[in-house]
Amino acid sequence: MGDTLRLQGLEVSCIIGDLPAERRHEQVLTVDVSLSLDLRKAAESDALSDTVDYAALVEEIRTRLRAEKCRLLERAAHVVADVCLRGAGVRAATVCVTKREVIPGLRAAVIEITRTAEDAR
Repeated sequence: MGDTLRLQGLEVSCIIGDLPAERRHEQVLTVDVSLSLDLRKAAESDALSDTVDYAALVEEIRTRLRAEKCRLLERAAHVVADVCLRGAGVRAATVCVTKREVIPGLRAAVIEITRTAEDAR
């Protein structure tokens, strides 16, 4: 049995892309995260210390993506998963990273990965 904590629609302005023009200006990525963990202790205690502090997690994701200046969406998704798996009790993280208007006529490019705590070791 497992529980899920989802963060949906996190917008992060950062350098992303391989082309020289993409390296000069920040673009907006949309990040969705789904964390697999046991939330029973938090449900019983009603204490933030017994769960993932998602406000802190959001700030850490933003900070890391801005610092990394990734070239590929694959790398950006990996960075986010790495941040998420550091959370106490997080067994797995599914990360979806969306970059809109990448190519004329293409609404978005999307990468989705799933990593487990075992992968992070």
